[in-house]
Amino acid sequence: MQNEELKTRCPWCMKDSLYRDYHDKEWGKPSKDDHHLFEMMILESFQAGLSWYTILKKRDAFREAFAGFDVNKVARFDERKKAELMENAGIIRNRLKIEAAVSNAKAFIAIQKSHGSFAAYLWSFTEGNVIDHQPKTMGEVPSKTAISDAMAKDLKKRGFKFMGSTVCYAKMQSVGMVNDHLTTCFTRNKTK
Repeated sequence: MQNEELKTRCPWCMKDSLYRDYHDKEWGKPSKDDHHLFEMMILESFQAGLSWYTILKKRDAFREAFAGFDVNKVARFDERKKAELMENAGIIRNRLKIEAAVSNAKAFIAIQKSHGSFAAYLWSFTEGNVIDHQPKTMGEVPSKTAISDAMAKDLKKRGFKFMGSTVCYAKMQSVGMVNDHLTTCFTRNKTK
């Protein structure tokens, strides 16, 4: 374990083992799995205005509250279920974000139907490629790009909420559409 803690990582993940594990095992690894992409969409939309660490600490509670991130089940959440979520202290209890999660699930399914998969749609913004910024410092990591702007605009047109450009860029990072691991980070070349 001590050797793990001494590895050079992106500085944002050094708070504790929860953050390090997420950084080492998940962040920046390309995902084309619709179930995972839906999970990250739910989590990223709830993160808007909050820290990612807050969301990670509540991830298991979100998983339980949102039917294991089953998009079809979430799309069918009714008013009773939404009210139940508002009482769930394990998640972020924000009515607008809860409403958005349900409407986003419906829009997610519509994209799956029109594009064959949500992954096909999402990755079309990078032509199926990982964008590698090769940042040397955290100051070189953008919070949004022209691609995340275009993605946010298109998602909004399709009815998505809480998916602005900054949230879209964070999603691109989390699902490996961009590799923003610092050039000194030991996981940099393990993201493929």
